[in-house]
Amino acid sequence: MKPKNIEPINSILAIAWDDGSETYVDFERLRRTCPCAACKGEANILVAAAPFPQNYTPASFELRGWQYVGGYAIQPTWGDGHASGIYTFDYLRRLESSA
Repeated sequence: MKPKNIEPINSILAIAWDDGSETYVDFERLRRTCPCAACKGEANILVAAAPFPQNYTPASFELRGWQYVGGYAIQPTWGDGHASGIYTFDYLRRLESSA
């Protein structure tokens, strides 16, 4: 499954998929569920690193743009400069269904 179109509409990211379905994810939810190591922490073989404390501002929820990562994900850029999260297409679909 791949997106045919990704469009920001007000404060919602709308995604039309190649199977005919659509996904809508609020910008705030998208930012708060960022999957990067700084936001969610990470684990290695010896120790689990806790995520950094997040200090959100209104700019944190302003989607400035995104780019595709390979053929499997997008990487958003937020108004506060955060841009390290890589959201797989599967993850984006799960964000809406777990809302």
